[in-house]
Amino acid sequence: MKKLAILFFVVFLGSCATTSVENIQKATAHYKLGVSYLNENNIQPAFIEFQKAYELNPEDKEVLNAIGIIYLLKFEDFPKAVDFFQKAVSVDPNFSEAHNNLGFAYEKSKKYNEAIASYNKALSNLLYRTPEIAYYNLGRSYYRLGKYDEAINAYKESLKRMTDFHPSYYWLALCYNAKGRYGEAALAITKAIELDPLYKGSKNKAMSGLSQRKLNARGEDEKDIADWLEILKY
Repeated sequence: MKKLAILFFVVFLGSCATTSVENIQKATAHYKLGVSYLNENNIQPAFIEFQKAYELNPEDKEVLNAIGIIYLLKFEDFPKAVDFFQKAVSVDPNFSEAHNNLGFAYEKSKKYNEAIASYNKALSNLLYRTPEIAYYNLGRSYYRLGKYDEAINAYKESLKRMTDFHPSYYWLALCYNAKGRYGEAALAITKAIELDPLYKGSKNKAMSGLSQRKLNARGEDEKDIADWLEILKY
């Protein structure tokens, strides 16, 4: 089955023993079709298929997670995203992907302490396959709270799990910059650009790309990009 991967979120197939075998099979078919649509960025057909799967098997954690992802990333309805991710982790308290996604939904709602708790819950599962992602997200929430040392530690833990995970280097640069450690900020963003497949080590391409992104950014995102552009001048 083709995996659904969106913004560091991964969904796998699930089932519920209390649902009839026939309904599980039908729900699985709708879920797979939804994944196919979503991978093609056909959002509404994907959402419809996931809803059909949910009606047939309302305790399938993967379906609940998938619906939450659409509410989170596509519809930007964060309360509904939180609701579905909470349902997913109530079905399986060790479902780290859903805990991570729940954290991101809280983060988008600016509920950073709740986000931190959810990211840590994801990381408490030693079998979590992509802890570098949760550590990366954890660092960002600490950064938003001005807890720069905690954020730096989180990004370093992320890079211990995946040494070429370039997003963590970008955010390390912001943390070092916020602490006035400008040399380390410059080194971190240089490493990020070297590893980033968009820029392949070219600071000129990075300056151009970030400047273009800044045109459409707002609020905290706009400030982050402005800070990266400033760090690139060091």
